Amino acid sequence: MKKYDAVIIGFGKGGKTLAGTLAAAGKKTALVEKDSKMYGGTCINVGCIPSKSFVTSAAFSAKLDTSFEEKARLYKEAAAKKTKLTDALRNKNYHKVADLENADVFNGEASFVDSRHVKVALQDETIELEAEQIFINTGASPFIPPIEGLSGSRRVYISETMLSLEDLPRQLVIIGGGYIGMEFASIYRNFGSDVTVIQDGGVFLPREDRDIADAVAASLKERGVELLLSTKISSVHDREQQTVVSAETPEGPKEILADAVLVATGRRPNVKDLNLSAAGVELTPRNAVKTDEFLQTTAPGIYAMGDVAGGLQFTYISLDDFRIVKSQILGNKERNINNRGAVPYSVFLDPPFSRVGLSEAEAVQQGYEVKTAKLPAAAIPKANVLGQTTGLLKAVIDAKTNEILGAHLFCAESHEMINLIKLAMDAHLPYTVLRDTIYTHPTMSEAFNDLFNI
Repeated sequence: MKKYDAVIIGFGKGGKTLAGTLAAAGKKTALVEKDSKMYGGTCINVGCIPSKSFVTSAAFSAKLDTSFEEKARLYKEAAAKKTKLTDALRNKNYHKVADLENADVFNGEASFVDSRHVKVALQDETIELEAEQIFINTGASPFIPPIEGLSGSRRVYISETMLSLEDLPRQLVIIGGGYIGMEFASIYRNFGSDVTVIQDGGVFLPREDRDIADAVAASLKERGVELLLSTKISSVHDREQQTVVSAETPEGPKEILADAVLVATGRRPNVKDLNLSAAGVELTPRNAVKTDEFLQTTAPGIYAMGDVAGGLQFTYISLDDFRIVKSQILGNKERNINNRGAVPYSVFLDPPFSRVGLSEAEAVQQGYEVKTAKLPAAAIPKANVLGQTTGLLKAVIDAKTNEILGAHLFCAESHEMINLIKLAMDAHLPYTVLRDTIYTHPTMSEAFNDLFNI
């Protein structure tokens, strides 16, 4: 039996940051991670960082008028560059915790014995850890739908394994028309793959206003991405050289050949092997760890952070979950999930799409009297300088208070611009502040002078 002040299960953003903070505060801390290739969490190893490395390389590839074979060579170089980057970050993250005086890292699979004890199956032995406080930060994994032949195909990938694919597929089929699927569609199309996206629902990007969703769809189609909506996949089966995806489209049966099939149908919390019931930790109807606004589970002294807690699946939410937990343990106990402010997100298409707050439809549904502001990306001088004039900017404003209710930026550098709007929303500033601010020129941010000129 090894005794600690805190045991953290999972080396993700929230877990690793909490481990460092608790150790620095003099608390003896154990951090358990079952996969030695996941030190640092999903983002660093199989998520944000490697995919954005590919986004950057793919954007360079898209500018070249060259053969598929040459782009395949560039893709292989991009894959090697990505691997070098993630290996370095993983090693750095491991040592940021393992080298601390009050922290121990265990490479093994953890499961609860009771609310104060965790069993860890190491490579050669099983140990038991005891702590007054235990933190669950085990993340989420891709969901594989029950489609005939899908799980047995040798050419089917999830986002994690797709990022390790070293050879560029000439024909790529993506199952799922959500944000992850769209990002991969943009990456591989920029590298020169023929990309087909299959979505069973009939509405593309259903959470977005139609003008924004239509602009994104038009951009993808213009670049050669095929979008098949209201399409149900009946089976997936391998041939010697390719895989056949059989589907029912509104026009009838269709067979699509693929060198690779990416499943991008959402992610589910990693709770299966934790034996949570032994600790008295309950789950939500969606199989996430049930928590209150302070991220405390139904078992006293046990908290959950990040994707496993069922909130928004972004690494910066896991980081903010750490801040909430830190406030509970070492702070004034005031921070919670209800006062974290507006949460922005970006989808790294080409150009990127970023959003914060309500859509126009959501605002109207919630009873707001709204006015909207729109600006085509082509009207922005910096967009013309960059040669990236595709896109549309839209803001939703409370007509009574002039506060910004939401913003939707489909344009170059939107992933940087959206943070300025979040700041204005959290500060409850009227949109006129962004309209009348002096920006450097030429920049994408100065588009707010024109966007909010209503």
